[in-house]
Amino acid sequence: MTEHSIDLLEYLHKLSMEPDVDFLRESLKMVTQLLMEAEVEQQVGAKKYERSEERSNYRNGYRERRWETRVGEIRLKIPKLRRGSYYPEWLLEPRQLSEQALLNVVQESYVNGVSTRKVGLLVQQLGLEEMDKSKVSRITKRLQEEVEGFRQRELEGEYPYLFLDAIYPKMRINHRVVSAALVIAIGIREDGRRVILGFEVGASETEAFWSEFLRSLVARGLRGVQLVVSDAHEGLRQAMSKALPGITWQRCRVHFMRNLLAHVPQKDKKQVAAWVRTIFAQPDIESAQAQLRKVHAELEGRWPKAAALLEKAADDVLAFLHFPEEHRKRLASNNLLERLNREVRRRTDVVQVFPNEESLIRLVGALLIEIDTEWAVGRRYFSEASMRKVLGKRLGKET
Repeated sequence: MTEHSIDLLEYLHKLSMEPDVDFLRESLKMVTQLLMEAEVEQQVGAKKYERSEERSNYRNGYRERRWETRVGEIRLKIPKLRRGSYYPEWLLEPRQLSEQALLNVVQESYVNGVSTRKVGLLVQQLGLEEMDKSKVSRITKRLQEEVEGFRQRELEGEYPYLFLDAIYPKMRINHRVVSAALVIAIGIREDGRRVILGFEVGASETEAFWSEFLRSLVARGLRGVQLVVSDAHEGLRQAMSKALPGITWQRCRVHFMRNLLAHVPQKDKKQVAAWVRTIFAQPDIESAQAQLRKVHAELEGRWPKAAALLEKAADDVLAFLHFPEEHRKRLASNNLLERLNREVRRRTDVVQVFPNEESLIRLVGALLIEIDTEWAVGRRYFSEASMRKVLGKRLGKET
């Protein structure tokens, strides 16, 4: 029986005598520690403190790492080496796809010598200082295949509602750090479920970029769109009119409120915001239009620019009122996509600056795959019964 086996048996026997100890978790921790020690012995060529002609390296203490398992969180002590590094690859296998992608970006950044200070700290914590380029390449290839399959998949069914937005993570292009436009599309399918339809990275939100993105969605099967919810970016609006003719556009009321209040002094913003909210609180389109005219009259004398913006945007900010009452609250703004963007930013902020466009696409794609999978089996965004009203509206009949 080996020395490690004796240590393990003694430890497990002591654990069994302790009534307040989580036996399963502590057992897993001990087995895992012994497995790491055995792997390091093999990599070093000698046991701890052993003199050996086969020794090729020396230990250099430990670093702590939290490991989330089915039996709870385990704090592991991962052995460090004087030269090179040791990190148990099997600890990464249970990770979700997005976590693997994040690690891959960190690795790639370091290997290519473009890691920021924050990424550098992560590299040290994860023990990736001497990451093998071929290993990074293998992980990259696997993630690339997963993400590209997701991006090119065929879209099935009809999507009456489409949400569009962009955020601007940083990446390196030709040795310069630039802000890239990351655009994401979410559709509400005819059965009421949310679906992440696609995403793309470009230099900026030009009409040409948005047109290419929207046409790619149509080519993959996007159909039945009745309402698009987005902000008032001019390039996007022009692209929608060409790629999705005949649709209704809902200008996100949250973005609109910010734009309108920019023309109002700070001391009056709260009052004006309360007035404008009364417009959106009306039960039908006729009442909302009447209330809008009243608010416009109040604004015109004191804040003419705000009044002009309200009048010009009247049809676009009230478009949601032409759709079923059950849907209106969620169609009036782009909050659905804003929440998703926050999740994306939470991951991209860890990296700060991506080494290239491909690494950004891999990380974002891996995260979106996970979220889309959760949505597919979770609660519907709108009920099937209420969605039939939308389909009936498109066909020119009531259901």
